[in-house]
Amino acid sequence: MELRALFLLPLCFPGLQSQTPEVQRRREGDTLYIQCPYAPWTTDQQIKYWCLPRGNGGCQEVLHTYLEDSIRSSDERIKIKDNRTSKTVSVTMADLKVENSGTYFCAIYSSYNNYPRLKTISLIVFRELLRWELDTLTVQCPVGYGMAWCRGQTDCTGPARRQTSSKQSETKSLQDRVTMQYNGQGALVVTMKNLKNQDSGVYWCALSSGHTRKMEIVLSVFKRTQKLPAKESGNVTVQCHYKIADYQAVSKAWCKIKEGKMCNVLVTTRSESPAGNSTARGGVRIQDDTQQGIVTVTMEQLQVQDSGVYWCALQDGSDLLRMEEVTLSVSKALPPGGFPDSERRSQEILLGDSCSGNTFLILSVVLLILLLLALLTSIALAVRYSRLLLRTGTREAEDTSDRAEGTAQPGSTGRRESSQDDSKGPAYINLDVQSHPNPEDSLYCNVELSQAPRNPQHVEYAVIAFSQSPRTGRE
Repeated sequence: MELRALFLLPLCFPGLQSQTPEVQRRREGDTLYIQCPYAPWTTDQQIKYWCLPRGNGGCQEVLHTYLEDSIRSSDERIKIKDNRTSKTVSVTMADLKVENSGTYFCAIYSSYNNYPRLKTISLIVFRELLRWELDTLTVQCPVGYGMAWCRGQTDCTGPARRQTSSKQSETKSLQDRVTMQYNGQGALVVTMKNLKNQDSGVYWCALSSGHTRKMEIVLSVFKRTQKLPAKESGNVTVQCHYKIADYQAVSKAWCKIKEGKMCNVLVTTRSESPAGNSTARGGVRIQDDTQQGIVTVTMEQLQVQDSGVYWCALQDGSDLLRMEEVTLSVSKALPPGGFPDSERRSQEILLGDSCSGNTFLILSVVLLILLLLALLTSIALAVRYSRLLLRTGTREAEDTSDRAEGTAQPGSTGRRESSQDDSKGPAYINLDVQSHPNPEDSLYCNVELSQAPRNPQHVEYAVIAFSQSPRTGRE
């Protein structure tokens, strides 16, 4: 019976099935949302908690809800809500801070088992920091002695001994770039100086016992860069800036990156001669303006082989700390014509091809225009000729009509038909032509008076007059 009760216990309290914390990573300022389901038979009167763990499995209450749908914290950043329909408790934590990192769990109070856990999470809130090379980073870990400063998974620096003075020595070498001390509140303060690009990574504060993470930092260190073009036999000037308070007394150097990523020093501001902080090496000069915090480098009579990557660097013994990275590109000087011989030939070829291409294009356009003009001219002539033919045909028809209205020919008879009003319209004559006229029939013809026959026995005269309408202007 007791064994059966032990098997039923996880069913009654789902949170007991898995106590391994669920890891949740959030950037500072983000929001965390967690859902914790509980058993269907859980009553509304049972209090739901959002807790931090306390000794002996206890609950350090963050927020709770009882007979209410949702409750908010005093700063409005945390909310707990009990959804009785889905039997789920939801927790929202907004505007997260790195101090919110830790282990949390949902719980329901039970008189049998105090605070049985529904879900446990390990919240890691990391702070994203962006820095330039040679900047200084200061991080304050949460209060607690026995803290360690770690990078990655296992690289941790043991707890620093408590300092009796908050002022640290300013005479330390630049290579001693990381210092740790406890402040008056008992919090570990970590300072990283002269940051390098390779310092980028994940750091965290942890308790040295068990390396429990308390705060996480994601650091990104960027290098300052410049790109400079130059001509062969010319000069180039580079200016690099630094913080006067940190690096005024430190020697500066100008070096060139060689194979193997070693930087070969060309000139330095070290006091090697009475010239002080200004020295010259083979046409290269360096000047350090400690009042403005500017290093000026001048390279004269440049050659193509001077192209490459250079550093403005801080010089500490044999160690060089990059201030800025400069990429120099030196191109060949141009001959009087403006292009090197090979480039000039290439340009001539390109120009010849371009000219021939342009000539072909111009000729094509001219021919096309001429073709269009010829086509338009042909169309105009065709239209004019057709109109001329139409006009000629009309005139011939009118002339034929005029002849039909003229003198009747011998051997024909005519009959005039006209409209009711002869003066208003044209007159018409119908002629009946007989190929063999009857001798007894009268023959009518138009003759002049002088041509009248001398024997007028069987001659009848008639005067026929027609009123004709005036001809049109086309005649």
